[in-house]
Amino acid sequence: RDIPFSSLCAHHLLPFHGVAHVGYIPGKWIAGLSKLARVVNFHAAKLQTQETFTSDIAQDLIEFLDPSGVGDRTEAVHLCMACRGVRVAGVSTVTTALRGVFQEPDVKTEFHQHLSCGK
Repeated sequence: RDIPFSSLCAHHLLPFHGVAHVGYIPGKWIAGLSKLARVVNFHAAKLQTQETFTSDIAQDLIEFLDPSGVGDRTEAVHLCMACRGVRVAGVSTVTTALRGVFQEPDVKTEFHQHLSCGK
């Protein structure tokens, strides 16, 4: 939880930054915890939208680990919101990608409850 990232939005060519929360239920393979942060950092280096960023993280974990399920939620502040258009600073955008068993209502609820702990 709370893996920091900075990226560049393909829509406005302005930065967005925030945190990614990644969870998975292992199948045949497990990843070292630092590898989850590496996947986030790898995708953050690309020009993209937050929606694509979130989805790509989940998809990579599905492809490389073959887990029972993956949950990824990113929360980001977009500079375009502060500099262009509405001009509102500090607003956070949340996107979620759920794969496998994380799409089941009880697992989805548990994933989101874990993200609320300690905040």
